[in-house]
Amino acid sequence: MTSRPRDFYKKYAFTIWVLVFVGASMVRPALFRVWFGTDLKILIVPLIQIITFGMGTTLSGKDFKNVLVMPKPVLIGIGLQFTIMPLVGFGIAMTFGFPPEVAAGIILIGSVSSGVASNVMTYLAGGNVPLSVTITSCTTLLSPVVTPFWMKTLAGRLVPVDVLAMMLSIFNMIIIPIVAGLVAHKILYGTRPCEERKIKWLLAGLAVKALAVGVLSISTSAWGAFIPLKGGLVLGLALIGLTILSKLIITVVFRGPANWMDKVLPVVSMGAICLIIAVITAQSRDQLLSVGLLLILAAVLHNGLGYGLGYWSARLFRLDESACRAVAMEVGMQNGGMASGIAIDVLKSTSAALAPAIFGPWMNISGSLLAGWWRRRPAKAAEGAVAGAAAGKAAEAQTQNSCLEE
Repeated sequence: MTSRPRDFYKKYAFTIWVLVFVGASMVRPALFRVWFGTDLKILIVPLIQIITFGMGTTLSGKDFKNVLVMPKPVLIGIGLQFTIMPLVGFGIAMTFGFPPEVAAGIILIGSVSSGVASNVMTYLAGGNVPLSVTITSCTTLLSPVVTPFWMKTLAGRLVPVDVLAMMLSIFNMIIIPIVAGLVAHKILYGTRPCEERKIKWLLAGLAVKALAVGVLSISTSAWGAFIPLKGGLVLGLALIGLTILSKLIITVVFRGPANWMDKVLPVVSMGAICLIIAVITAQSRDQLLSVGLLLILAAVLHNGLGYGLGYWSARLFRLDESACRAVAMEVGMQNGGMASGIAIDVLKSTSAALAPAIFGPWMNISGSLLAGWWRRRPAKAAEGAVAGAAAGKAAEAQTQNSCLEE
């Protein structure tokens, strides 16, 4: 009997902590507005970059090579992701008659890529995990082009949309940290350094750190229009250097576990996401009180239509059951962190960030419920031919269970 409460907490720990932070920010919004004279909104983009770096450390080159192995379901998943959710979001925003900035936020959460939470839910649902990871990776890499396009097309009449600024912001928040995470993945899971190579690893870590300082020291005028990329490059290089030095200390000097970052990053990510949501909620508390229930209903409807239309559209394209489940999760679950960052960094609006802040916690609740329902109805063996490959990725996906974002 004692294991049941513990199992419940482990399964819904992220959602519970999000609700705690949201409740605290609603009751005492001043706690999440200013610390030591600094507006906490300034932390949102760096926190998202750290979360995205953690996502990158779970990926490798083979996740992108899968496009060549199974191009049809990948292309179908990408196409459905970037058509269903933006158009459904636009329809809901217009139907409910939200204020312009709040409506733009609903369109924004529909226009971003899927997030790593979908990979975990696909695994729990008995879906095609390699397909899910590949679609997430591809939609993330395409987001600097597709997201600004949909925002300009659908939300441009509601709020000013600077396409170039949005593209650079996504590169800064998402693409650069993911590339840094891929490099860190190679460092973390590559050949274990021998004792005599300690000095080389130490020098490599210090060199990357020095390079980060060098990038930071370049004047703003020298960066010109690309100044938004500066922060991402500095943080990315700093995290790579930290990864090298940490691996040297933990796995070589102290003979610690090789998968230490798998245990650290989920906790860091969960804390970062909770803080982001609390800051956004505190900044827009008054407006949330006036449109909160309607916005929650919009998030539930948007998310549910994403699951349903994603699944049945995949069936129309004659994909097998495990692939349909993966596509449904990819379409229904969005990268709320990316949407929150764009709302704050580009649209300069905490009101636009409200929809992503609500969508994030809800999609984890709904995704868990849907995954549990599907898990009790296993896909047919003939349709689960990729199960062996999926199992290899399952452990990797599970490490992200605490940092469902997004």
